[in-house]
Amino acid sequence: MLDKIVIANRGEIALRILRACREMGVKTVAAYSKADRELMHVRLADESVCIGPPASADSYLNIPAIISAAEVTDAVAIHPGYGFLAENADFAERVESSGFKFIGPTADVIRLMGDKVSAIREMRAAGVPCVPGSGGPLGDDPDTNLQLAGKIGYPVIVKAAGGGGGRGMRVVQSEATLMNAISLTRAEAKAAFGNDTLYLEKYLERPRHIEIQVLADEHGNAVHLGERDCSMQRRHQKVIEEAPAPEITEKQRQRIGERCVEACKRIGYRGAGTFEFLYQDSEFYFIEMNTRVQVEHPVTEMITGVDIIREQLLIAAGEPLSMRQKDVRIRGHAIECRINAEHPTTFAPSPGRISQYHAPSGPGVRVDSHVYSGYTVPPNYDSMIGKLIVHADNRGDAIRRMQGALTEIVISGIHTNIPLHIDIIADAAFLAGGTDIHYLEKKLGLH
Repeated sequence: MLDKIVIANRGEIALRILRACREMGVKTVAAYSKADRELMHVRLADESVCIGPPASADSYLNIPAIISAAEVTDAVAIHPGYGFLAENADFAERVESSGFKFIGPTADVIRLMGDKVSAIREMRAAGVPCVPGSGGPLGDDPDTNLQLAGKIGYPVIVKAAGGGGGRGMRVVQSEATLMNAISLTRAEAKAAFGNDTLYLEKYLERPRHIEIQVLADEHGNAVHLGERDCSMQRRHQKVIEEAPAPEITEKQRQRIGERCVEACKRIGYRGAGTFEFLYQDSEFYFIEMNTRVQVEHPVTEMITGVDIIREQLLIAAGEPLSMRQKDVRIRGHAIECRINAEHPTTFAPSPGRISQYHAPSGPGVRVDSHVYSGYTVPPNYDSMIGKLIVHADNRGDAIRRMQGALTEIVISGIHTNIPLHIDIIADAAFLAGGTDIHYLEKKLGLH
């Protein structure tokens, strides 16, 4: 087993990783910025190393500083969590070339799946269904691009090969605006991602966002852990996730899950990963793969009993998967609400001191959070301060359990989006299940 690892992240995921390490007897090193000296995982870690000023570019994105933290503490591996450098192939490569284990896939696989064009090409070869599109990068010839868009059928969406998180994409309703959209998106992609490669896809107008969780080891074994529904979104950012996805049958789950498992074997995947799909008219369409642990991994853990972080550590240590597909059983229903330090209606960030904090509890209630009474939420990072997760025997009971938990949680001193969650959980369309990715923005008057 790994002897000591550096946790190269912050907040709730850093604390989540630390807890898994403690249970496995793995020593931890918290790599933190000056703004995060009071984080809970920094207090609890076996060792801690300040890696720079509050700005992410000078700390959590500072590759030499993170590797130095591993060197000075005699760690053997680095866990990137999610966000920051988690899907940075250069970071993974530097970690491995410096003699440490990167807890995640190889740099080559991160590059392969990080480029949407090459990822779609691999998925098509593996038999994973993809959105009808260009099948490769767009060239500069206007006539060719107009012809291609016409063949796909409007509306289409222009996407940056290196994009993500809702950035680097533009919907085009007719050929009159296609060329201008391509030009603008190319310029934005070059500035934001350093890669102006674009591709074209059919724009699905009322899809759901459904993803498949996978685990794979370096010995050629892979399994899927079922699906999650992440359709409740605002500005392409997930707000509520649930598992399993409403209205997805066991037959559908097995069919798409098996395709994802085969794709993992084809590309030589290692670690935890997620295949993201748009789902419309009973069909799955691959959009991207996240080569890391997801924010929403707890709902999958709750319905399968699989500790995904533990599996990541075992895989990184060279161990074979601790399960086979026949061992994976889905039980009950789980829902996760992302708790953000933001105004519930304007969504303006709300950093500041938490004067009072009380976490809900009871059967089937889980809170993944790094905050506590007296903790000051810094203005430097993402506004998420925790995740409230519930599990019950069925979806109806899980919703009622979440309604109770949301009324019990107390976070005073700052604004949070808890009132928004209370509203969504009681919404008739959510209660019915199966809302599309545009529903929340329409409800909020943003679409």
